[in-house]
Amino acid sequence: MAVKKPSFEQAMGRLEEIVGLLERGECGLDESLKLFEEGAKLAGQCEELLGKAEQKVNLLLADDSEEPFREEDAQ
Repeated sequence: MAVKKPSFEQAMGRLEEIVGLLERGECGLDESLKLFEEGAKLAGQCEELLGKAEQKVNLLLADDSEEPFREEDAQ
């Protein structure tokens, strides 16, 4: 069974948790390394998701096949 990647919001939430844990400094070296590794993977996933979203926005903005909305069209 394939593991589902977290949504952007879920990944960011977990990243915030990891940062908090690491900043407190209460974890041992091994646990800190595991958390850092998890955080690095989540950061990569977030970057990928943001890149895809940016591409989609750029495509939508570049799509000039539709005329812009005009106020008289709404009446």
